[in-house]
Amino acid sequence: MTENTQQGPHNHHEPSTAAPADLPTQYAPAEVESELYERWVARGYFEADAKSDKPPYTIVIPPPNVTGSLHLGHAFQHTLMDALTRRKRMQGHEALWLPGMDHAGIATQNKVEQQLAEEGKSRQDLGRAEFTERVWQWKEDYGGRILGQMRRLGDGVDWTRERFTMDEGLSRAVQTVFKRMHDEELIYQAERIINWCPRCLTAISDIEVDYQDDEGELVSIRYGEGEHSVVVATTRAETMLGDTAVAVHPDDERYAHLIGQRIKLPLTDRDIPVVPDVHVNPEFGTGAVKVTPAHDPNDFAIGQRHQLPTLTVLDERGVITAHGPYEGLDRFEARSAIVAALREQGRIVAEKRPYTHSVGHCSRCSTTIEPRLSLQWWVSVGPLARAAGDAVRDGRVEIHPADLSSRYFEWVDNMHDWCISRQLWWGHRIPVWYGPEGEVVCLGPDEQPPTGEGWHQDTDVLDTWFSSGLWPFSTLGWPEETADLRRFYPTDVLVTGYDIIFFWVARMMMFGLYAMDGTPPFRSIALTGLVRDAHGKKMSKSFGNVVDPLDWMEAYGSDALRFTLASGANPGTDVPIGEDWVKASRNFANKIWNATRYALMNGATVRGPLPEPAEMTAEDRWILSRLGAVVTEVDGYYDDFQFARLSDALYHFAWDEVFDWYVELTKTTFQRGGRAAEVSQRVLGEVLDVLLRLLHPIVPFVTESLWTTLTGRESVVVADWPVDSGFRDEPAEQEVAVLQQVITEVRRFRADQGLQPGQRVPGRLALTGTPLAAHEEAIRSLLRLEPAGEDFTATAALPVAGVTVELDLSGAIDVDAERKRLTKDLGLAEKELRQTGAKLENAGFLAKAPEDVVDKIRARRVAAQEDITRIQEQLERLPRG
Repeated sequence: MTENTQQGPHNHHEPSTAAPADLPTQYAPAEVESELYERWVARGYFEADAKSDKPPYTIVIPPPNVTGSLHLGHAFQHTLMDALTRRKRMQGHEALWLPGMDHAGIATQNKVEQQLAEEGKSRQDLGRAEFTERVWQWKEDYGGRILGQMRRLGDGVDWTRERFTMDEGLSRAVQTVFKRMHDEELIYQAERIINWCPRCLTAISDIEVDYQDDEGELVSIRYGEGEHSVVVATTRAETMLGDTAVAVHPDDERYAHLIGQRIKLPLTDRDIPVVPDVHVNPEFGTGAVKVTPAHDPNDFAIGQRHQLPTLTVLDERGVITAHGPYEGLDRFEARSAIVAALREQGRIVAEKRPYTHSVGHCSRCSTTIEPRLSLQWWVSVGPLARAAGDAVRDGRVEIHPADLSSRYFEWVDNMHDWCISRQLWWGHRIPVWYGPEGEVVCLGPDEQPPTGEGWHQDTDVLDTWFSSGLWPFSTLGWPEETADLRRFYPTDVLVTGYDIIFFWVARMMMFGLYAMDGTPPFRSIALTGLVRDAHGKKMSKSFGNVVDPLDWMEAYGSDALRFTLASGANPGTDVPIGEDWVKASRNFANKIWNATRYALMNGATVRGPLPEPAEMTAEDRWILSRLGAVVTEVDGYYDDFQFARLSDALYHFAWDEVFDWYVELTKTTFQRGGRAAEVSQRVLGEVLDVLLRLLHPIVPFVTESLWTTLTGRESVVVADWPVDSGFRDEPAEQEVAVLQQVITEVRRFRADQGLQPGQRVPGRLALTGTPLAAHEEAIRSLLRLEPAGEDFTATAALPVAGVTVELDLSGAIDVDAERKRLTKDLGLAEKELRQTGAKLENAGFLAKAPEDVVDKIRARRVAAQEDITRIQEQLERLPRG
């Protein structure tokens, strides 16, 4: 191992001898975190240089909505991305973590419309141009709150490259892609069924639809008369006004005589045909379904197959447009009125109320979604989706964890054409112009709109996911051939939740491969789970379990929140989190602080080379051997995006091995002084130096404070990432393992006997001729053992790992009281053994009881037997009176 050296242009601070006074007695995150972060930004540590000859490493941040604020899901993924970027920067890469925001079309427009409503106005009152100006002003005043909160979390992003999906460069990229795809007929206009929000008055994407169980009614209605009748069931009786057929399975003998016939549609003067369709399930319900092509996606498909007419009976606000008594009624009012009329005519065969079923709602306003036939712009995804699937199948892009690849393929292999138009005013306006004679012109970014009377631009804007799908390359300057694009594309990894594989990941893959000549937008996709509460329940305002991460950061520090989130980050698996876990991570940060402070007070240093192993104690060689192994272990976990495992490895190495064992073992060495103390001071400094650098990507603030004090160097942000020195000392590891076993067993015995941790008792150690002889002073110190005097009488002898530890507990405990307590516990354990044994020997119980109940009884019997053995051993060890 060699002394740490500073990398890069910041290598101009020599190590200095740290003074303990440099560290306060307690760590106060709130007093240092903001100051440290602004110092990092001011020194340019997070700025990437496109001209650098270092290997590049790039992550583009999933752009949060401009309307958003930091929630635990953001904090979770940002922690992981920050850790990856910080480590690569320390490894000598030119690391770029690029930040930015999404304009979030419908969400942002709704925010401004809510403001206008408070003023008694609507967007129509302002007109499109003035309304758009108002949204830009809102963005300047209120947007981007999350960016400030990202600083609080410690995000090491390159703020000089911050982007916005509607800034000039990204807008140019959007128009370029649209024009190219339109000219290649990959973008087209067509009438299809889409998700429509009657309040927001726009088509919305699938991800903007929240499905929830609603209570409605299921009514079975008889269409036609006598033998020429059929019963259909529906939860949306109002749509029957738009029925243009009834469909049955062609092999369903019940309806064979009706196929090709026409039957009377109730409440109307129309006859509709009965059509055969193999997609009808004859086993479900009556085996017959009403077909409303203009108001249901499945019915639309049936209509297409059978050339059925489409009748739109609901307008954009969900109001009935069909002629007759129901015209002008809201869809829900019409539903009740139509069911009442059908009931009066005796056509209701059955009613189920309440009937709970899954209903889509607009995620922005909670309005029930209406499937609606509408003329929209679409992307023909077939060739794009195939390319996106091939890029993963041929290994150009790896998905972590690999078992989620099937979910990705499920999406891209079965993708339907994508509706990209939205009936909004805020967003990238579709660059298509219409002329007075029916002309249609699609314009690129450098083309001038046609002039003359009658020309007008399409009023729709593009789906937000269209522009965010270009994010990995548009943020780097595409369509221009920029230095950033040449240097930092493709990006290295996308860190995102498994819940948006289809909505964002697949779209970026399609666009990246299309626009960048077959080069995927990233080399790896690291899929995370969703953050849930401590009980594994989804976080929701309605559940009352939503947590503001800023509250926990204020209370316990940003490092505590980050470490908690990283500790739960198993790839693709949901992450439960509770306040107690954040408190525990705060305690870990405090432990790191206190241990480093102890080390500094006892002369730990990073100055000079490490002493030769021959000069080291066994514990010195042991901890250095373990240190190298942990470096390699952590590297492996990072490369596989195993954040929970690397956090666990660092936690247990730091707390269990460095702080609880090595630091404790050095105390006697430091008390003795001399060359052995100097050696251990240097070893302890080395261990803390490497450990703090290993911990830094996850807990950047506390490690910065401690590492700069320990080493006297500029910043751990630009320090070298540790490299395994290759030093291993298996004999030292075995020797310390025996030492640990002896101390642990004797400590357990002391606790079993009711001794207080700090209570000192006489003890005699039979260590002569064993490797532990050199550790007698440390063993006595850690076990609180006084020397055995001439009147020493062993009342207990513990043979452990080939050595014997004798203790004189006379006078240290009330032997009679302890024997009485243990005898009582023994009786309870024997009773439990008898009761569980009786149940497990009862054939009737075993035959009737559920398997999990039987397993619990078996576990209780095993635990009872273990308790009996343990208590009997404790009784045997008690001093004899």
